[in-house]
Amino acid sequence: MNVSPNPSITASQRMILDIPVCDFGWADAFAFTDEIVALPIGQTVISFLNANNANLMMRDPEYRAALKRHIVLPDGHGVDIASWLFHGKIFPANLNGTDFVPALMTYMTTPRRVAMIGARAEILKRAAENFQKHSPWHEFIPVSDGFFEVAQSDEVMARVRELEPDILLIAMGSPKQEKWIDRHVGPGHGRLVISVGALFDFMAEEVPRASATVRRLRLEWLHRLVHEPKRLWRRYLLGNPLFMYYIVRHKLAGRAKASPVGGQPAESRSF
Repeated sequence: MNVSPNPSITASQRMILDIPVCDFGWADAFAFTDEIVALPIGQTVISFLNANNANLMMRDPEYRAALKRHIVLPDGHGVDIASWLFHGKIFPANLNGTDFVPALMTYMTTPRRVAMIGARAEILKRAAENFQKHSPWHEFIPVSDGFFEVAQSDEVMARVRELEPDILLIAMGSPKQEKWIDRHVGPGHGRLVISVGALFDFMAEEVPRASATVRRLRLEWLHRLVHEPKRLWRRYLLGNPLFMYYIVRHKLAGRAKASPVGGQPAESRSF
Protein backbone atom coordinates (compact mmCIF):
# COMPACT_ATOMS: atom_id res chain seq x y z
CA MET A 1 0.00 0.00 0.00
CA ASN A 2 1.86 3.05 -1.25
CA VAL A 3 0.84 6.68 -1.26
CA SER A 4 0.28 7.77 -4.84
CA PRO A 5 2.13 9.59 -6.27
CA ASN A 6 5.13 8.05 -4.51
CA PRO A 7 7.15 10.33 -2.25
CA SER A 8 10.66 11.06 -3.48
CA ILE A 9 12.19 10.38 -0.04
CA THR A 10 12.40 6.67 0.73
CA ALA A 11 13.91 4.59 3.51
CA SER A 12 15.21 1.11 3.97
CA GLN A 13 13.71 -0.81 6.86
CA ARG A 14 15.24 -3.08 9.47
CA MET A 15 13.30 -6.03 10.80
CA ILE A 16 12.91 -5.84 14.57
CA LEU A 17 11.02 -8.85 15.98
CA ASP A 18 9.46 -9.29 12.52
CA ILE A 19 8.29 -5.65 12.32
CA PRO A 20 9.85 -3.42 9.62
CA VAL A 21 11.22 -0.26 11.27
CA CYS A 22 12.38 2.67 9.11
CA ASP A 23 16.01 3.73 9.49
CA PHE A 24 15.55 7.41 8.66
CA GLY A 25 17.89 10.06 9.97
CA TRP A 26 16.23 13.21 11.27
CA ALA A 27 16.50 15.18 8.02
CA ASP A 28 15.01 12.47 5.82
CA ALA A 29 12.28 11.70 8.37
CA PHE A 30 11.19 15.35 8.33
CA ALA A 31 11.39 15.63 4.55
CA PHE A 32 9.47 12.39 4.00
CA THR A 33 6.71 13.34 6.43
CA ASP A 34 6.39 16.89 5.11
CA GLU A 35 6.06 15.51 1.59
CA ILE A 36 3.36 13.06 2.69
CA VAL A 37 1.26 15.90 4.14
CA ALA A 38 1.65 17.88 0.91
CA LEU A 39 0.22 15.10 -1.25
CA PRO A 40 -3.29 15.81 -2.59
CA ILE A 41 -4.54 12.29 -1.81
CA GLY A 42 -3.70 9.32 0.37
CA GLN A 43 -3.16 8.68 4.03
CA THR A 44 -0.10 7.56 5.98
CA VAL A 45 -0.13 6.37 9.57
CA ILE A 46 3.02 6.69 11.69
CA SER A 47 3.58 4.70 14.88
CA PHE A 48 6.63 4.08 17.03
CA LEU A 49 8.35 0.97 18.36
CA ASN A 50 10.12 0.93 21.70
CA ALA A 51 10.91 -1.86 24.15
CA ASN A 52 7.58 -1.60 25.95
CA ASN A 53 5.56 -1.56 22.73
CA ALA A 54 7.53 -4.55 21.47
CA ASN A 55 6.67 -6.49 24.62
CA LEU A 56 2.99 -5.69 24.11
CA MET A 57 3.21 -6.69 20.45
CA MET A 58 4.70 -10.08 21.30
CA ARG A 59 1.49 -11.13 23.06
CA ASP A 60 -1.06 -9.13 21.05
CA PRO A 61 -1.49 -10.32 17.44
CA GLU A 62 -3.99 -7.57 16.65
CA TYR A 63 -1.51 -4.90 17.71
CA ARG A 64 1.25 -6.54 15.65
CA ALA A 65 -1.01 -6.63 12.60
CA ALA A 66 -1.84 -2.92 13.02
CA LEU A 67 1.85 -1.97 13.24
CA LYS A 68 2.55 -3.85 10.03
CA ARG A 69 0.09 -1.52 8.29
CA HIS A 70 1.79 1.61 9.64
CA ILE A 71 5.07 3.40 9.06
CA VAL A 72 7.06 2.47 12.19
CA LEU A 73 9.83 4.68 13.57
CA PRO A 74 12.43 3.65 16.20
CA ASP A 75 12.04 4.93 19.76
CA GLY A 76 14.66 4.49 22.45
CA HIS A 77 17.71 2.53 23.46
CA GLY A 78 15.96 -0.85 23.44
CA VAL A 79 15.34 -0.93 19.70
CA ASP A 80 18.91 0.29 19.17
CA ILE A 81 20.14 -2.77 21.06
CA ALA A 82 17.88 -4.96 18.94
CA SER A 83 19.12 -3.31 15.75
CA TRP A 84 22.74 -3.83 16.77
CA LEU A 85 22.06 -7.47 17.64
CA PHE A 86 20.14 -8.21 14.44
CA HIS A 87 21.86 -5.92 11.94
CA GLY A 88 25.22 -4.90 13.44
CA LYS A 89 24.39 -1.19 13.81
CA ILE A 90 22.09 1.06 15.77
CA PHE A 91 19.43 3.27 14.17
CA PRO A 92 20.62 6.62 12.77
CA ALA A 93 18.22 8.57 15.00
CA ASN A 94 15.97 8.14 18.01
CA LEU A 95 12.73 9.29 16.39
CA ASN A 96 10.56 9.09 19.50
CA GLY A 97 7.23 10.86 19.13
CA THR A 98 7.78 13.24 22.04
CA ASP A 99 10.70 14.84 20.23
CA PHE A 100 9.77 14.07 16.64
CA VAL A 101 6.28 15.57 16.47
CA PRO A 102 7.06 19.04 17.93
CA ALA A 103 10.21 19.23 15.81
CA LEU A 104 8.18 18.20 12.74
CA MET A 105 5.72 21.03 13.37
CA THR A 106 8.63 23.48 13.42
CA TYR A 107 10.09 21.96 10.24
CA MET A 108 6.82 22.31 8.30
CA THR A 109 6.69 25.86 7.00
CA THR A 110 3.39 25.52 5.13
CA PRO A 111 0.50 26.19 7.55
CA ARG A 112 -1.36 22.99 8.42
CA ARG A 113 -4.55 22.15 10.29
CA VAL A 114 -3.83 19.65 13.07
CA ALA A 115 -6.64 17.79 14.84
CA MET A 116 -5.93 16.26 18.25
CA ILE A 117 -7.62 13.37 20.09
CA GLY A 118 -6.60 11.91 23.44
CA ALA A 119 -5.55 12.46 27.06
CA ARG A 120 -7.80 14.13 29.66
CA ALA A 121 -9.81 17.12 28.49
CA GLU A 122 -7.83 19.70 30.45
CA ILE A 123 -4.51 18.23 29.30
CA LEU A 124 -5.68 18.13 25.69
CA LYS A 125 -6.66 21.80 25.89
CA ARG A 126 -3.31 22.87 27.38
CA ALA A 127 -1.38 20.74 24.90
CA ALA A 128 -3.19 22.42 21.98
CA GLU A 129 -2.48 25.85 23.46
CA ASN A 130 1.21 25.07 23.91
CA PHE A 131 1.47 23.61 20.43
CA GLN A 132 -0.06 26.85 19.13
CA LYS A 133 2.62 28.86 20.94
CA HIS A 134 5.32 26.47 19.70
CA SER A 135 4.40 26.79 16.00
CA PRO A 136 1.76 29.51 15.61
CA TRP A 137 1.53 29.29 11.82
CA HIS A 138 -0.33 25.98 12.20
CA GLU A 139 -3.83 25.55 13.62
CA PHE A 140 -4.20 23.03 16.48
CA ILE A 141 -7.73 21.84 17.19
CA PRO A 142 -8.62 19.69 20.24
CA VAL A 143 -11.40 17.37 19.07
CA SER A 144 -11.99 14.97 21.96
CA ASP A 145 -10.33 13.59 25.04
CA GLY A 146 -9.33 9.94 24.93
CA PHE A 147 -11.95 8.60 27.33
CA PHE A 148 -15.04 8.39 25.15
CA GLU A 149 -16.93 5.11 24.75
CA VAL A 150 -15.98 2.93 21.80
CA ALA A 151 -19.54 3.32 20.51
CA GLN A 152 -18.88 7.06 20.15
CA SER A 153 -15.90 6.54 17.82
CA ASP A 154 -17.84 7.23 14.62
CA GLU A 155 -19.25 10.43 16.13
CA VAL A 156 -15.77 11.62 17.09
CA MET A 157 -14.39 10.85 13.66
CA ALA A 158 -17.33 12.61 11.98
CA ARG A 159 -16.20 15.77 13.81
CA VAL A 160 -12.68 15.20 12.53
CA ARG A 161 -13.95 14.81 8.98
CA GLU A 162 -15.83 18.12 9.23
CA LEU A 163 -12.57 19.85 10.21
CA GLU A 164 -10.75 18.51 7.13
CA PRO A 165 -7.38 18.34 8.94
CA ASP A 166 -4.06 17.81 7.24
CA ILE A 167 -2.70 15.98 10.29
CA LEU A 168 -4.38 13.94 13.04
CA LEU A 169 -2.59 13.27 16.35
CA ILE A 170 -4.00 10.50 18.54
CA ALA A 171 -2.84 10.00 22.14
CA MET A 172 -4.48 7.02 23.83
CA GLY A 173 -1.47 4.94 24.82
CA SER A 174 -0.29 1.72 23.20
CA PRO A 175 -1.67 -0.61 22.02
CA LYS A 176 -5.08 1.06 22.27
CA GLN A 177 -4.27 4.00 19.99
CA GLU A 178 -2.77 1.92 17.18
CA LYS A 179 -5.63 -0.57 17.17
CA TRP A 180 -8.20 2.24 17.38
CA ILE A 181 -6.58 4.00 14.42
CA ASP A 182 -6.64 0.76 12.47
CA ARG A 183 -10.38 0.34 13.09
CA HIS A 184 -11.74 3.89 12.95
CA VAL A 185 -9.42 6.21 10.98
CA GLY A 186 -9.85 6.39 7.23
CA PRO A 187 -10.43 8.68 4.25
CA GLY A 188 -11.01 12.31 5.12
CA HIS A 189 -9.41 12.08 8.55
CA GLY A 190 -6.07 13.58 7.54
CA ARG A 191 -3.30 12.69 5.12
CA LEU A 192 -0.93 12.10 8.04
CA VAL A 193 -2.02 10.29 11.21
CA ILE A 194 0.43 9.87 14.11
CA SER A 195 -0.03 7.79 17.27
CA VAL A 196 1.67 9.93 19.88
CA GLY A 197 1.34 8.14 23.24
CA ALA A 198 2.10 10.49 26.16
CA LEU A 199 2.98 13.48 23.97
CA PHE A 200 0.03 15.61 25.12
CA ASP A 201 1.04 15.12 28.77
CA PHE A 202 4.50 16.46 27.93
CA MET A 203 3.19 19.33 25.78
CA ALA A 204 0.78 20.32 28.55
CA GLU A 205 3.73 20.27 30.98
CA GLU A 206 1.86 17.74 33.09
CA VAL A 207 4.93 15.48 33.06
CA PRO A 208 8.49 16.95 33.08
CA ARG A 209 10.86 16.10 30.25
CA ALA A 210 14.32 14.72 30.82
CA SER A 211 17.28 16.98 30.10
CA ALA A 212 18.66 17.17 26.58
CA THR A 213 21.72 15.20 27.69
CA VAL A 214 19.62 12.35 29.09
CA ARG A 215 17.51 12.29 25.93
CA ARG A 216 20.62 12.26 23.76
CA LEU A 217 21.84 9.21 25.67
CA ARG A 218 18.43 7.59 25.02
CA LEU A 219 17.83 7.19 28.76
CA GLU A 220 14.61 9.13 29.12
CA TRP A 221 12.98 5.90 30.32
CA LEU A 222 15.14 6.15 33.46
CA HIS A 223 14.08 9.76 34.03
CA ARG A 224 10.41 8.77 33.70
CA LEU A 225 10.88 5.85 36.09
CA VAL A 226 12.36 8.18 38.72
CA HIS A 227 9.44 10.61 38.40
CA GLU A 228 6.62 8.04 38.08
CA PRO A 229 7.85 4.91 39.88
CA LYS A 230 4.42 3.58 40.92
CA ARG A 231 3.05 3.72 37.39
CA LEU A 232 6.14 2.72 35.43
CA TRP A 233 8.18 0.31 37.55
CA ARG A 234 6.67 -2.77 35.92
CA ARG A 235 7.17 -1.37 32.43
CA TYR A 236 10.87 -0.76 32.92
CA LEU A 237 12.17 -2.98 35.73
CA LEU A 238 10.32 -6.04 34.47
CA GLY A 239 9.72 -4.98 30.88
CA ASN A 240 13.32 -4.20 29.89
CA PRO A 241 14.64 -7.67 30.87
CA LEU A 242 11.64 -9.22 29.11
CA PHE A 243 12.47 -7.30 25.95
CA MET A 244 16.07 -8.51 26.12
CA TYR A 245 14.77 -12.07 26.46
CA TYR A 246 12.60 -11.66 23.35
CA ILE A 247 15.38 -10.27 21.16
CA VAL A 248 17.98 -12.83 22.29
CA ARG A 249 15.49 -15.66 21.74
CA HIS A 250 14.67 -14.23 18.32
CA LYS A 251 18.36 -14.03 17.44
CA LEU A 252 19.11 -17.57 18.61
CA ALA A 253 16.17 -18.86 16.61
CA GLY A 254 17.81 -17.42 13.48
CA ARG A 255 14.75 -15.38 12.57
CA ALA A 256 16.46 -11.99 12.25
CA LYS A 257 17.16 -11.56 8.56
CA ALA A 258 18.96 -8.81 6.71
CA SER A 259 16.97 -5.63 6.34
CA PRO A 260 14.85 -5.22 3.19
CA VAL A 261 16.53 -3.73 0.14
CA GLY A 262 17.23 -0.04 0.75
CA GLY A 263 15.50 2.61 -1.27
CA GLN A 264 12.11 0.94 -1.31
CA PRO A 265 9.22 3.23 -0.43
CA ALA A 266 8.10 2.88 3.15
CA GLU A 267 4.70 1.25 3.51
CA SER A 268 1.76 3.64 3.57
CA ARG A 269 -1.98 3.69 3.18
CA SER A 270 -3.58 4.84 -0.02
CA PHE A 271 -7.24 5.73 -0.43
